[in-house]
Amino acid sequence: MKIDLHIHSRDCSDGKMTLPEIFREAHHRRIDVISITDHDCIDCQDAAQKLAAKYDMHYITGVELSISFSHPEYRDSKPVPLDMLGYQYDIHNRALTEKLREVREYRRIRAEQILEKLNHELVREHLEPFTHKDLEAIEDTVDGSFGRPHIAEYLIKKGVVSGKQEAFDKYLVKCNVPKMPVSLEEASNLIRGAGGKLIHAHPSDPNGTSLAILTPSIQEQHNIIKEKMLPWLDGIECWHSRHNPETIAAHLAFAKREKLMVTGGSDCHQQPVIIGTLDIPAYVAEQFDLKPLP
Repeated sequence: MKIDLHIHSRDCSDGKMTLPEIFREAHHRRIDVISITDHDCIDCQDAAQKLAAKYDMHYITGVELSISFSHPEYRDSKPVPLDMLGYQYDIHNRALTEKLREVREYRRIRAEQILEKLNHELVREHLEPFTHKDLEAIEDTVDGSFGRPHIAEYLIKKGVVSGKQEAFDKYLVKCNVPKMPVSLEEASNLIRGAGGKLIHAHPSDPNGTSLAILTPSIQEQHNIIKEKMLPWLDGIECWHSRHNPETIAAHLAFAKREKLMVTGGSDCHQQPVIIGTLDIPAYVAEQFDLKPLP
């Protein structure tokens, strides 16, 4: 059985491939169980379910939620962004859909604020600042949730930077504006209230929004989860494209001790296409009590 429970689409997030393209590729790679986990957006879930049925795949509804988290012993209690995965929720749940609508609306306000900061940097470097027409041009490239990767792509297109990493290193980290603050408790209540499970996404990802921002020590990360997060979590994403074997083993042992679910996924944004490349055991899918395919 091949499983991938962490994939982003172009239609509703910052992936490079559309849903039909993703499912064709997943079918080609013989994926059996799949979930599309777009950032703060579930608008594509109905279409994803239908495509999964078309290709005889088991589908688990998914979403990746951005939360704000702080700990009194790290970074002077300043909040840091973390990602949570919601699975097997009701896509029509009103509280969840309304909250995600608010988050998406705030994303445009945030983008305007980032561009304002970015313009200060461009003017300082004697470069032409961006206008509202530029904002509209960036929005035209957005099929899903508006985020910094879309601004990075536009900076490349305008010749300001040569690549996405340079865009972030030179401008987008410095010019960042926090996302709408959603707490772990609120995210948990939303997903559980919609009948779903909340999973801590890639808790040790060295290059992403993870507990590695607070500490590189996996033991300390586990202490943070146990002390401050456990009541609101149903599980941990153990298998991830940037978790090494030692990290995976440590998270599996911790999850077993704390009686947590374990999940896994490539976190594929199609740069490159890594759908289904992780060796995720069948018991991960069995935790979701999936119904037999028709």
